[in-house]
Amino acid sequence: MKQSELLKLFSKNNIVFVQHGKRHDLYFSPITGKKFPVPRHAKEIAIGTLKSIKKDAGLE
Repeated sequence: MKQSELLKLFSKNNIVFVQHGKRHDLYFSPITGKKFPVPRHAKEIAIGTLKSIKKDAGLE
């Protein structure tokens, strides 16, 4: 999945951006109450990383 597709999914589920880092951005999910990193410069996010991000976001 591309990062842009993931960010569209985040906006549909009210997941908000928190802060920029050098390699990752932090997002907050009101569903789980967690902050989690998302790689910023990756065009395609690896499957395992994507599953972990979706789990932390409460989308899976």
